[in-house]
Amino acid sequence: MTGAEALRLAIPRLRAGGIEDAALDARLLLAHALGIAQDRLTLHLPDEMTAPQARSYEEAIAARLARQPVAQIIGQRQFWGLPFRVTRDTLDPRPDTETLVAEAVRAPFLSMLDLGTGTGCILLACLKSMPVARGLGVDVSPAALEVARGNAQALGLDKRASFRVSDWFSAVPGRYDLIVSNPPYIAAEEMPGLAPEVRDWEPHLALTPGGDGLDPYRIIARAAPGRLMAGGRLLVEIGSTQGAAVAALFAAQGLQDIRILPDMDGRDRVVAAVKPGDADQCGCA
Repeated sequence: MTGAEALRLAIPRLRAGGIEDAALDARLLLAHALGIAQDRLTLHLPDEMTAPQARSYEEAIAARLARQPVAQIIGQRQFWGLPFRVTRDTLDPRPDTETLVAEAVRAPFLSMLDLGTGTGCILLACLKSMPVARGLGVDVSPAALEVARGNAQALGLDKRASFRVSDWFSAVPGRYDLIVSNPPYIAAEEMPGLAPEVRDWEPHLALTPGGDGLDPYRIIARAAPGRLMAGGRLLVEIGSTQGAAVAALFAAQGLQDIRILPDMDGRDRVVAAVKPGDADQCGCA
């Protein structure tokens, strides 16, 4: 069977299984099974598949029909133009989160803290764009931190990025001129309505804190000002309906210049704030 024939058979199976992007997913999984780059797939579609390749593709299609995310099946996701290893111990990096990275690298910084780092995608994308900066990524999951360390090494950032187990700020030393976080923010009542790819395959600890979903922001709002340098910035990803509530939490702790930033689809995605003080003290020492 050629790659083209396998693709023609797989797409309707995925569609029948309720996979929204059936054609795209079938192509991504075929490239993975063939062991080639995705942009080389068209050139290899006429080629006969080997038995191991055909078996690998069938296993990948079966996994996708079980609603396992493509990134977990192939073990990788592109984020900020960089490849990140993904496992069931980490969230799948989403394009919307690049909104936070874009805002983070809009101004210089030297020291950065990433709370709930997961794959390390935010921390490492920011460091890749800020060559003299260093950063610390913390997470309560040792398994997620192992993924993040591997990603740092693969991207050549292991000398500038460090990682440690910490429940929010509990094991975090020092102060920083940039603190970022994509915390768990999905309310408990919203969990049953999530797509199976998220609800059944991604770590619930990284998805929801329970309750109204705002507890992580309450913790961050209370503790971040004491860990920021004067003029330091705080950036957090939010759910699309949480902007006003998170902004109010930050304002109550004395943070200033609070802004709610939209993602590529125009939905509220990031709340940005600044600790009062001379911004010239940050990122230029």
